[in-house]
Amino acid sequence: MDTSSNYPDGLTAQKAAQSLYDRLGGEQNLRALVESFYDIIEFDPAGEELHVLHLRGHGIAHSRIEQFRFLSGFLGGPRLYIERYGHSDVRKMHEHVEISKTARDRWLACMATAIDRVGLSSEIKSELMRHFTRVATMLINSG
Repeated sequence: MDTSSNYPDGLTAQKAAQSLYDRLGGEQNLRALVESFYDIIEFDPAGEELHVLHLRGHGIAHSRIEQFRFLSGFLGGPRLYIERYGHSDVRKMHEHVEISKTARDRWLACMATAIDRVGLSSEIKSELMRHFTRVATMLINSG
């Protein structure tokens, strides 16, 4: 019996029961994704605007650690950020940063590139980008 119609995006029951964290490869691949993303922010011209925003905040090194912690729990793995800070409120985390639609779009483009560089499947990329787009849009707080 085909149960894929009962799950969003054609997920099967087995895949729906497994966290996105596990499906993307757990800690190792998540760490690789975060490192790739921040390498783009830090060294690639496509990430220049975001690099400047990070320098106004807590810096790139701090962001590499905290994004890994946050994404771990956000994607269904260990809740590292919550264990450390008692919450995972992304608005609170970003309240000190002006985020425009342009910054959101650049963030999403850099993340899409990082996903490609790490070599995650198109299915995982699509699911990640859907979640990231929803959250990034929520964070827009300036023109």
